[in-house]
Amino acid sequence: MSIVTKSIVNADAEARYLSPGELDRIKGFVTTGEKRLRIAQTLSESRERVVKQAGDQLFQKRPDVVSPGGNAYGEEMTATCLRDLDYYLRLVTYGVVAGDVTPIEEIGIVGAKEMYGSLGTPIAAVVEGVRAMKTVASSLLSGEDAAEAGAYFDYVIGALS
Repeated sequence: MSIVTKSIVNADAEARYLSPGELDRIKGFVTTGEKRLRIAQTLSESRERVVKQAGDQLFQKRPDVVSPGGNAYGEEMTATCLRDLDYYLRLVTYGVVAGDVTPIEEIGIVGAKEMYGSLGTPIAAVVEGVRAMKTVASSLLSGEDAAEAGAYFDYVIGALS
Protein backbone atom coordinates (compact mmCIF):
# COMPACT_ATOMS: atom_id res chain seq x y z
CA MET A 1 0.00 0.00 0.00
CA SER A 2 1.49 3.35 -0.95
CA ILE A 3 1.96 6.14 1.53
CA VAL A 4 -0.90 7.99 -0.16
CA THR A 5 -3.33 5.11 0.36
CA LYS A 6 -2.11 4.46 3.90
CA SER A 7 -2.52 8.10 4.85
CA ILE A 8 -6.03 8.29 3.43
CA VAL A 9 -7.14 5.02 5.02
CA ASN A 10 -5.75 6.09 8.42
CA ALA A 11 -7.34 9.54 8.25
CA ASP A 12 -10.67 8.15 7.14
CA ALA A 13 -10.67 5.54 9.90
CA GLU A 14 -10.40 8.44 12.34
CA ALA A 15 -12.89 10.61 10.36
CA ARG A 16 -10.36 13.42 10.01
CA TYR A 17 -8.53 15.37 7.35
CA LEU A 18 -4.96 14.53 6.46
CA SER A 19 -2.52 16.03 8.95
CA PRO A 20 0.26 18.43 7.93
CA GLY A 21 2.78 15.61 8.56
CA GLU A 22 0.86 13.21 6.34
CA LEU A 23 0.63 15.82 3.63
CA ASP A 24 4.39 16.40 3.86
CA ARG A 25 5.06 12.65 3.53
CA ILE A 26 2.74 12.50 0.51
CA LYS A 27 4.53 15.50 -1.01
CA GLY A 28 7.85 13.70 -0.56
CA PHE A 29 6.40 10.59 -2.17
CA VAL A 30 5.13 12.55 -5.17
CA THR A 31 8.41 14.45 -5.46
CA THR A 32 10.41 11.22 -5.65
CA GLY A 33 7.97 9.58 -8.06
CA GLU A 34 9.99 10.27 -11.19
CA LYS A 35 13.09 8.78 -9.60
CA ARG A 36 11.25 5.65 -8.45
CA LEU A 37 9.73 5.17 -11.90
CA ARG A 38 13.15 5.63 -13.54
CA ILE A 39 14.65 2.96 -11.28
CA ALA A 40 11.80 0.53 -11.95
CA GLN A 41 12.06 1.14 -15.68
CA THR A 42 15.81 0.52 -15.70
CA LEU A 43 15.41 -2.70 -13.72
CA SER A 44 12.50 -3.88 -15.87
CA GLU A 45 14.28 -3.16 -19.14
CA SER A 46 17.46 -4.84 -17.87
CA ARG A 47 15.80 -7.83 -16.24
CA GLU A 48 17.30 -10.47 -18.54
CA ARG A 49 20.78 -9.08 -18.02
CA VAL A 50 20.35 -8.74 -14.25
CA VAL A 51 18.96 -12.26 -13.85
CA LYS A 52 21.50 -13.91 -16.16
CA GLN A 53 24.52 -12.21 -14.62
CA ALA A 54 23.25 -12.84 -11.10
CA GLY A 55 22.62 -16.48 -11.99
CA ASP A 56 26.15 -16.79 -13.37
CA GLN A 57 27.56 -15.28 -10.16
CA LEU A 58 25.42 -17.56 -8.02
CA PHE A 59 26.42 -20.70 -9.90
CA GLN A 60 30.12 -19.76 -9.65
CA LYS A 61 29.86 -19.15 -5.91
CA ARG A 62 27.60 -22.14 -5.30
CA PRO A 63 28.55 -24.85 -7.83
CA ASP A 64 26.76 -27.36 -5.60
CA VAL A 65 23.47 -25.89 -6.79
CA VAL A 66 24.11 -26.80 -10.44
CA SER A 67 26.02 -30.02 -9.76
CA PRO A 68 24.31 -33.43 -9.95
CA GLY A 69 21.89 -33.61 -7.05
CA GLY A 70 21.70 -29.81 -6.74
CA ASN A 71 18.41 -27.98 -6.93
CA ALA A 72 19.37 -26.22 -10.18
CA TYR A 73 20.98 -29.24 -11.87
CA GLY A 74 20.00 -29.61 -15.51
CA GLU A 75 18.54 -27.11 -17.95
CA GLU A 76 14.99 -27.26 -16.64
CA MET A 77 15.96 -26.77 -13.00
CA THR A 78 18.44 -24.02 -13.88
CA ALA A 79 15.65 -22.24 -15.76
CA THR A 80 13.42 -22.63 -12.68
CA CYS A 81 16.10 -21.05 -10.49
CA LEU A 82 16.48 -18.12 -12.88
CA ARG A 83 12.69 -17.78 -13.00
CA ASP A 84 12.67 -17.42 -9.22
CA LEU A 85 15.35 -14.72 -9.38
CA ASP A 86 13.28 -12.90 -12.00
CA TYR A 87 10.29 -13.12 -9.67
CA TYR A 88 12.21 -11.45 -6.83
CA LEU A 89 13.49 -8.75 -9.17
CA ARG A 90 9.89 -8.05 -10.19
CA LEU A 91 8.89 -7.78 -6.52
CA VAL A 92 11.72 -5.30 -5.97
CA THR A 93 10.41 -3.13 -8.81
CA TYR A 94 6.94 -3.19 -7.25
CA GLY A 95 8.40 -2.01 -3.95
CA VAL A 96 10.37 0.74 -5.66
CA VAL A 97 7.30 2.04 -7.50
CA ALA A 98 5.16 1.93 -4.35
CA GLY A 99 7.92 3.43 -2.22
CA ASP A 100 7.07 0.73 0.30
CA VAL A 101 7.76 -2.94 1.03
CA THR A 102 4.08 -3.85 1.33
CA PRO A 103 3.78 -5.19 -2.24
CA ILE A 104 6.80 -7.40 -1.62
CA GLU A 105 5.24 -8.77 1.56
CA GLU A 106 1.73 -9.19 0.23
CA ILE A 107 2.54 -10.62 -3.18
CA GLY A 108 5.27 -13.04 -2.49
CA ILE A 109 7.62 -13.07 0.43
CA VAL A 110 5.33 -14.46 3.12
CA GLY A 111 5.81 -18.20 3.25
CA ALA A 112 8.73 -18.28 0.82
CA LYS A 113 11.16 -19.75 3.36
CA GLU A 114 8.70 -22.49 4.23
CA MET A 115 8.07 -23.24 0.56
CA TYR A 116 11.78 -23.51 -0.22
CA GLY A 117 12.29 -25.65 2.87
CA SER A 118 9.57 -28.07 1.80
CA LEU A 119 11.14 -28.30 -1.66
CA GLY A 120 14.61 -28.89 -0.23
CA THR A 121 15.91 -25.72 -1.87
CA PRO A 122 18.86 -24.23 -0.01
CA ILE A 123 17.54 -20.83 1.08
CA ALA A 124 21.11 -19.55 1.42
CA ALA A 125 21.53 -20.03 -2.34
CA VAL A 126 18.34 -18.08 -3.05
CA VAL A 127 19.58 -15.28 -0.79
CA GLU A 128 22.95 -15.35 -2.58
CA GLY A 129 21.14 -15.02 -5.91
CA VAL A 130 19.20 -11.98 -4.69
CA ARG A 131 22.44 -10.44 -3.39
CA ALA A 132 24.01 -10.98 -6.80
CA MET A 133 21.01 -9.30 -8.46
CA LYS A 134 21.48 -6.33 -6.15
CA THR A 135 25.11 -6.07 -7.23
CA VAL A 136 24.29 -6.30 -10.94
CA ALA A 137 21.35 -3.90 -10.64
CA SER A 138 23.46 -1.39 -8.70
CA SER A 139 25.99 -1.32 -11.53
CA LEU A 140 23.21 -0.16 -13.88
CA LEU A 141 21.99 2.67 -11.65
CA SER A 142 23.42 5.92 -10.33
CA GLY A 143 24.63 5.87 -6.73
CA GLU A 144 21.45 7.45 -5.36
CA ASP A 145 19.20 5.21 -7.44
CA ALA A 146 21.23 2.14 -6.48
CA ALA A 147 20.80 3.02 -2.80
CA GLU A 148 17.04 3.39 -3.27
CA ALA A 149 16.70 0.05 -5.07
CA GLY A 150 19.20 -1.56 -2.70
CA ALA A 151 16.87 -1.05 0.24
CA TYR A 152 14.24 -3.23 -1.46
CA PHE A 153 16.77 -5.92 -2.38
CA ASP A 154 17.92 -5.83 1.26
CA TYR A 155 14.34 -6.26 2.41
CA VAL A 156 13.95 -9.39 0.27
CA ILE A 157 17.31 -10.70 1.50
CA GLY A 158 16.31 -10.11 5.12
CA ALA A 159 12.90 -11.68 4.66
CA LEU A 160 14.44 -14.81 3.13
CA SER A 161 17.33 -15.09 5.61
